[in-house]
Amino acid sequence: MAINLANYEKKTEDAIKLFWGNRSAATSRQQKLGKSDQGTRSAVTAGKNMDGFVDLIASIVEANGLKDAEVVRSGRLVTLPGYFRPTKQWDLLVLRNKQLIAALEFKSQVGSFGNNFNNRTEEAIGTAHDLWTAYREGAFGEQPKPFVGWLMLLEDHAKSRTSVNDQSPHFPVFKEFAGASYAERYNILCKKMVQEQLYTSACIMLSPKSAKTNGKFSDMSQMTSIRTFIATIAGHFATAAATH
Repeated sequence: MAINLANYEKKTEDAIKLFWGNRSAATSRQQKLGKSDQGTRSAVTAGKNMDGFVDLIASIVEANGLKDAEVVRSGRLVTLPGYFRPTKQWDLLVLRNKQLIAALEFKSQVGSFGNNFNNRTEEAIGTAHDLWTAYREGAFGEQPKPFVGWLMLLEDHAKSRTSVNDQSPHFPVFKEFAGASYAERYNILCKKMVQEQLYTSACIMLSPKSAKTNGKFSDMSQMTSIRTFIATIAGHFATAAATH
């Protein structure tokens, strides 16, 4: 069975327009109410800005034969058991016949690049390690490995693309990080998380604020592109459909 990418390019553009549109609308509402949050917090706290990507994955589920699967996207229903902690809420779960088919995280970063990169990195690594340890210990019963995905939408800005130098007084940093911008660091992170089998696929996309009108975005590499991410998860869904 050939995999179906379900017109992902158009749906990705729509998801990005929704992301920037929701952020802009949230900030405008806060300003009208005279409740301006610190920095860009008003745009972050106002809603589910990444919902367009949830819709994209839902369309991939159906297009690849899992028409009877349950796509869980909100509330306590996106909660899975952990190993190092009791539970973890994911952004999207795909379930079928009481089996976990996929678990996904959708993240974004606009501004505050230096402050948030390390936090995002630690969260992503810890979340994956916790899930796979829980899987090994039988938290989800006897079942094939689920697809575990991580997607980051990063603001395409001069500051996210500018070379950054770190100080490590006792031992040198790995050479791939020397002078790497925050965008490049996210690309390295995604590659390494897949190579270390923390995530089945990991994606980094860059998009400027002006993409509210056109959905513009760019990839950092083939391995971490949205096309690779979608093709990998579509193949997983098709396999699950064929083996159930």
